[in-house]
Amino acid sequence: MKSRVVLLSSFAFLGMMVVSTFEVGAEVRVVGGVTPDRRPEGSPTLSSFDLDRKRALHGISKPYPTSIEHWLDDQGAWFTPFNHPGMSHPYDIRNWHGKSDG
Repeated sequence: MKSRVVLLSSFAFLGMMVVSTFEVGAEVRVVGGVTPDRRPEGSPTLSSFDLDRKRALHGISKPYPTSIEHWLDDQGAWFTPFNHPGMSHPYDIRNWHGKSDG
């Protein structure tokens, strides 16, 4: 008897989960569709991008490694944490946050 109650309550819970995933009258929105390689019409586009090389090379001593130079050339407009201050002392190896008394 006890196992039957557990089984019935499990089915009831499963049924509620299935029904609650479908909204009545909800608009169907396709994310990727059949052309995930193309941007949707009317979506914003990047018209220009200027890399602040001085900021990107902050805390790196000269002569700059060629690998860093090439990487910056190829980075483009993609976000990278390399151009932004990270954690503070003692993890601030590029001295973004200034000198500390550590």
